[in-house]
Amino acid sequence: MDILYTALAVLSLSFLLFFIKFPYFLHDFVFIMKSLRVRSKRMKFRKRVPFYTVLDCFVAAVHRHPHKPFVVFEDDVYTYQQVDRWSNRAAHALRKHTNLQEGDTAALLMANEPHFIFLWLGLMKIGCSISLLNTNIRGKSLMHCFLCCEAKVLIAGEEYRSAVCEVLPELHIRGVSVFLLCDNCDFDGVQSLKDKMDISDDGPVSHTLRANITMKSPAFYIYTSGTTGLPKAGVLLHERIWGGAFFQSLFGVKPDDVIYIPLPLYHAAGLIIGLGGAIERGITVVLRKKFSVSQFWTDCRQYNVTVIQYIGEIMRYLCNTPKRDTDRQHSVRLAIGNGLRPEVWQEFQCRFGVKKIGEFYAASDGNMGFLNYTGKVGAVGKVNFLQRKLDLHALIQFDHERDAPVRDSRGRCVPVQTGETGLLVCKITEITPFAGYSGNPELTEKKKLRNVFEDGDVYLNSGDLLRTDHQGFMYFQDRIGDTFRWKGENVATTEVAGIISALDFVEDVCVYGVKVPGHEGRVGMAALTLKDEQEFDGEKAFSHITNFLPAYARPRFIRILRSMELTGTFKQVKISLMKDGFDPERVTPPIYFLKENYKSYIPLTHTHYNTIISGEICF
Repeated sequence: MDILYTALAVLSLSFLLFFIKFPYFLHDFVFIMKSLRVRSKRMKFRKRVPFYTVLDCFVAAVHRHPHKPFVVFEDDVYTYQQVDRWSNRAAHALRKHTNLQEGDTAALLMANEPHFIFLWLGLMKIGCSISLLNTNIRGKSLMHCFLCCEAKVLIAGEEYRSAVCEVLPELHIRGVSVFLLCDNCDFDGVQSLKDKMDISDDGPVSHTLRANITMKSPAFYIYTSGTTGLPKAGVLLHERIWGGAFFQSLFGVKPDDVIYIPLPLYHAAGLIIGLGGAIERGITVVLRKKFSVSQFWTDCRQYNVTVIQYIGEIMRYLCNTPKRDTDRQHSVRLAIGNGLRPEVWQEFQCRFGVKKIGEFYAASDGNMGFLNYTGKVGAVGKVNFLQRKLDLHALIQFDHERDAPVRDSRGRCVPVQTGETGLLVCKITEITPFAGYSGNPELTEKKKLRNVFEDGDVYLNSGDLLRTDHQGFMYFQDRIGDTFRWKGENVATTEVAGIISALDFVEDVCVYGVKVPGHEGRVGMAALTLKDEQEFDGEKAFSHITNFLPAYARPRFIRILRSMELTGTFKQVKISLMKDGFDPERVTPPIYFLKENYKSYIPLTHTHYNTIISGEICF
């Protein structure tokens, strides 16, 4: 008997020591089992002929529960069957009134609304890919985005009529069909679409119209800012859509959940992880046209929301609202998103009582992602031994002055030590492919790193700096190069610089992002040199910048320099400028900041600076 007790004691102690050394073993095991099931499903989908798309998953859900609510928008509720029939109407109307064929591309310039979903599904039913235009872009950027994916049709929401008018002459020259989502259109060269959908047939769309779609066919073109100064059209293949659509499943979303999507559907998070994931789970989506801090919890209570999507800024906005007795009166149990700072994370959970945060790391133009399936505060993901084997990646040393990875004497990249910050690179393989950027082979090639660890290997340069700890948790640190992230958007510094340089008093301009306490990402700042005998005009700068740049890309601070510091290869030196930030103690005046109610850039005083730092002035 003593031997038995001793054996049990030794066994218990062994288990105790094991879990002390590997505290997340059970989390890893459960997640690996989920991941293997997901991989098994995806492999079955890949082998099916014809290829089983997210659209096919939606059609299957229609057959399973036709009368279950799928989309809730304001006072309207659309069941799975109703959405299916509306998407049939969209498909038939587009077939009748355009020359779209399988393999063609149509562009959508639309806010979040049910017709966005009807058109998305309808276009997929006739075998078309969709270019998802950011509704903030205008003029040259809008035309560039439209052209780089060779779209044949532009469909815009009625509220974007003026944006369409700006580029209409060039669209006509290129023979593009242009539609507004309205009942009547009163100007030449643009057709109404809503009225055509209303009277269209809602019967099934023949599968033969999309019979040749494969996992390697483009599904979406999603735009991301880059070093060229104009957005890049990231190509997302159908197989990639499945990767994002399973995020909800991996985070434990159940078939009876209701998900709230306030994120724009032209971004991968809202469309693929949010809407695509809802289709994979067969759940109800509460769609919000635009995030509203005042209506957020009201919506969640009204529609019995159990899962929410976020970016870090959304959580910060919610935490900055006055505390109310109703803060915990809701049914939300899970929040899925990225960019959540640790202090906001803790405050959000403590105040609002949301039990689980599903933070993840991914990029629309990336080839892999990480999920924080344990809920560890501050981590963007966790790497277990299975992912290390299947999804090859590394954090490597990066030289900020040379703007390039560090190479050793053999020309190989140098991994960082655990706990150190490094550039994330992910190997491009059949399992983790990279489809590149539409119409831009140069940028596609620039995104790749070759001969990273051995001859012939190819890795994707994520452009992101991360660090990992001894338990495998990954923490986002910053972005490199010519982009910074603000308000959930990647801002291309060269695009902003191009706009500012058009001002007649500007000689040279350097744009970069600076940290502001209490805010996610970096806010835009521009350092200018002025032309001889010219002075800075704050009102003119304000008018020009607000006319040509969306709100998230507008520099909040402008610094005037006597001369621009350049490297030996004539590149602007941003590191010292970024370190100086907008602190009047460190920055030689003059320095200005954007004052919207003055409609001008006004001199930044110490008083202004202190109110910004304290949070009294909020961006």
